[in-house]
Amino acid sequence: MDPAPEQPTKPGSHYQPSLTFVVVILVAFIAGSYLILRTPAPAKPGSPTASSVPGHHPTPTTVPPPKSQVRVQVANGTSVSGLAREYTQQLLTIGWDTLPQLNGPRVSATEVLFNPGYQWAARLIAHEIKVPLSSVRALGGQTPVSGAASDDVVVILGPNAPLAAG
Repeated sequence: MDPAPEQPTKPGSHYQPSLTFVVVILVAFIAGSYLILRTPAPAKPGSPTASSVPGHHPTPTTVPPPKSQVRVQVANGTSVSGLAREYTQQLLTIGWDTLPQLNGPRVSATEVLFNPGYQWAARLIAHEIKVPLSSVRALGGQTPVSGAASDDVVVILGPNAPLAAG
């Protein structure tokens, strides 16, 4: 009988690590991932929590509430019928907690007023309804429309409101 022909060898490595070696590598990977995910990221320079003042301990910044928890009152300060309703619906559609629209005092330009802690919301609303940021100002204890003292943002629409002009 003829001896069995030799099998041709395939090029490349035939190294297979031991099961112990694979388990050690896997455990090291899991432990490293756990440590990386548990370590807080360092503060970026210039961020509100980073400080270069010696002895100053930064306080954590508060996260503003979501738009759906910001009470927004829209008042019509023009003679255009239904203007406050249009803007109330627009703001409601994009996630703000709008109150029933009402008529307000006549104004020469749209005003976006805010109570303490809601300047960010007033600026965002001004941007969303396309009025200049110069129209944003603090309420300062005023009550320009009925019940506005407990509202977070009050919008009094003027003739420069885009829907009033068109």
